[in-house]
Amino acid sequence: MIASPLLRRAAVAALAALAVIWPGMLSARAQAQPREGLSRTSPSGSYLAARHAGGQRDVAAAAAYYRAALRGDPGNNELLGRTFLAVLANGEVDEGVKLAERVLQVDKNDSIARLILGVRAIKQKQYPVARRELAQSIRGPITDLAATLLSAWTMANPTEAKRATDSIDKLAGADWYAIFKELHAALILDLAGQKKEAAKRFERSYKLDPTTLRVVQSYGSFLSRQGNNADALKVFAAFEEALPRHPLIVEATNELKAGKKLPLMVDTPQAGAAEVLYGLGAALGRHGGEDLGLIYLQLSLYLAPSHPLALLSLGDLYEAIKKPELANKAYERVLLNSALHPYAQIQFALNLDSLDRTDEAKASLEKLIAANPSDLEAIMALGNVLRGRKQFAECADVYSRGVDTISKPEKLNWVIYYFRGICFERAKQWAKAEADLKKSLELFPDQPHVLNYLGYSWIDQGINLDEGMRMIKRSVEQRADDGYIVDSLGWAYYRLGNMDEAVKQLGDAYWRVERVLEARFQWSHARDLKPEPEDLVKIEAKLKSGLPDDTGPAAAPAEHTLQRRDQLERLRD
Repeated sequence: MIASPLLRRAAVAALAALAVIWPGMLSARAQAQPREGLSRTSPSGSYLAARHAGGQRDVAAAAAYYRAALRGDPGNNELLGRTFLAVLANGEVDEGVKLAERVLQVDKNDSIARLILGVRAIKQKQYPVARRELAQSIRGPITDLAATLLSAWTMANPTEAKRATDSIDKLAGADWYAIFKELHAALILDLAGQKKEAAKRFERSYKLDPTTLRVVQSYGSFLSRQGNNADALKVFAAFEEALPRHPLIVEATNELKAGKKLPLMVDTPQAGAAEVLYGLGAALGRHGGEDLGLIYLQLSLYLAPSHPLALLSLGDLYEAIKKPELANKAYERVLLNSALHPYAQIQFALNLDSLDRTDEAKASLEKLIAANPSDLEAIMALGNVLRGRKQFAECADVYSRGVDTISKPEKLNWVIYYFRGICFERAKQWAKAEADLKKSLELFPDQPHVLNYLGYSWIDQGINLDEGMRMIKRSVEQRADDGYIVDSLGWAYYRLGNMDEAVKQLGDAYWRVERVLEARFQWSHARDLKPEPEDLVKIEAKLKSGLPDDTGPAAAPAEHTLQRRDQLERLRD
């Protein structure tokens, strides 16, 4: 039997209490064992396996093992709580509802269980039931906001809209609550047909942050439906200036220019509730709350299974915790007619590459490019895959296909010239590389990574020494906390024979001035940065034996130059 049962209290909403349910891949053991096999495992064995799976962020296996343990020990309240959270994190919300009812028999004040039952009631359009359940889930800094907004959406109709917005306005909380409150109040009033009040709320939400995608989308849509396409286009243009080429903004802009009115972004209370859960889940996932964020995103998809942004946020979250297979399962669910489908397919291919299924990744990206030869994002992704695999001549060719799609280069295009320049340089086509790096700086003057790469390349070749050093120093001024860029400055001094300056950063330089302990510290740091295997061998040789006697400043270590550039490339990705 497992150790003494513990009742889960409201604190389970806190992130720390959810640490055992990290999402992840289904373990080989859980995949191989049928449910009957798991049931024959002792409850304590299943519990230990579940804890291990949770520690590996393998939520599917954790859910399976917790479920098996609970069958063997159904009266164990700790197991019940852990199983409940695990199945929710795994997206099994219908089973989570059943477990929530059992949890509430043990602790009627459990906030997550009340939240789940409230969401289920919204899906069933049982709005009074939903409000009753949600009223009992307000017990923490996230669940209070979620419950208030979800309850408000159950009143998104002409007779109750004021009551809904009053409840939102009464909620006090952190400063970041404001944008959620204003946006959802606006959406509710818009759906309820109260356009004048909706306009005020949309304007307030937009002033809070004119770069929040859903604020911009909903405000632009509202303006369009009021016959104000000109102002809607201005809202979208401002967003485009800050965050270029977002597919949803491009799509909306094109529809407006075609003379169309944009539809409601949220057209039912259920869709509004899904929007609440998506917004909170995405925000949590981006700011270190992956566990709770996962549950909120799964609940959003329970209400709106094809919500493209919820699916992409779920994929992002899985990528952040290094579960690319699960990310790809989310990306596969993005509908073909969604403006975000091509983006999902690009991410799908990049995850295939991360799983060492590079041929499949390349084939997938080539298929996307064949369907739309001007898809610069897909072309860039293919080039990045090839560059990451050190196929430098090939990646230069792919980036060239991307450059050919650009009729008038703009600032945002600096990166494709930079990446192509890297590929040309590594393919030993320096004249082409230099031209691309200069073009990149022409588009984005003072870009620190380009300054660093071009400046060091010149110094490494013994040309344009003063200008190269000026570039590297300017790069360091902008990125003083970037170890790779600061490292370039040290190596530039080393190449120029200025050991007093070089010694401030470099292990090899420390060795040359007989500061052995500091040299070994720098080499150890380089080893810990996970260099390429061939570079790791050389670093370990230095740690073991130091530098050979015939190595001097005029022969700066080529392996370090390549290693540093590889690291810079990975950093830029």
